[in-house]
Amino acid sequence: MSTPIVLITGGSRGIGAATARLAARQGFHVVINYQHNQARAEQLVNEIRATNGLAECLQADISNQQDAQQLFDTILEQWGPISALVNNAGILEQQSDFIDITPERWHRVFATNVFGTMLCCQHAITHMRDHHLKGSIVNVSSLASVFGSPHEYVDYAASKGAIDSFTKGLAKEMAAQGIRVNCVRPGSIYTEMHADGGEANRVDRLAPNIPMQRGGQAEEVAEAIVWLLSEKASYCTGSFLDVAGGR
Repeated sequence: MSTPIVLITGGSRGIGAATARLAARQGFHVVINYQHNQARAEQLVNEIRATNGLAECLQADISNQQDAQQLFDTILEQWGPISALVNNAGILEQQSDFIDITPERWHRVFATNVFGTMLCCQHAITHMRDHHLKGSIVNVSSLASVFGSPHEYVDYAASKGAIDSFTKGLAKEMAAQGIRVNCVRPGSIYTEMHADGGEANRVDRLAPNIPMQRGGQAEEVAEAIVWLLSEKASYCTGSFLDVAGGR
């Protein structure tokens, strides 16, 4: 039996990188997608290979249709069809009240977080159907989709709400074809993404309001993602797994 191939978008840092490490340890051939930081992606690939894991990295802006097509074509040509996809790539911008957010920003956020995820799902499903593979897709949403992120990232929260709805609908479409689609919703997790929004220590500020009284680690989210990818979750589709310390 050939080694299953998993594509992890936005896989060079944070939750994506933790997922890549864990998936490789559990027997997946990992393809790490990155947009800008080639050096970091290559460093992660070398780290995984040093422990006898299988890993590659490929550059692509998943919000760009041509880039997304080339990404999946290259994987197919070089290593074979994927049977697992983790839609982890996502962006947010500076904390702001909604009234001050420009339409240009809405478009940037939705282009990656929503349309990029949809593009990757279409290509992944094509791989799975054309090669008669059962497959698993995990979309990384956010608990922001539930709480709305007022005064910070209402546009980001809305994009993740779209991912929640998309996950539910796609799961129902694909269930009879043996392709499972699930969603993980991280809460306050220690990653570099908070610095992108202008508050690197945001998790420390929020921790006292979390029932478990702490922020989460990327590795804890990775465990949920890789479990949903695996056959251990064979009867789970259209499911939402919140990794959020009880919020």
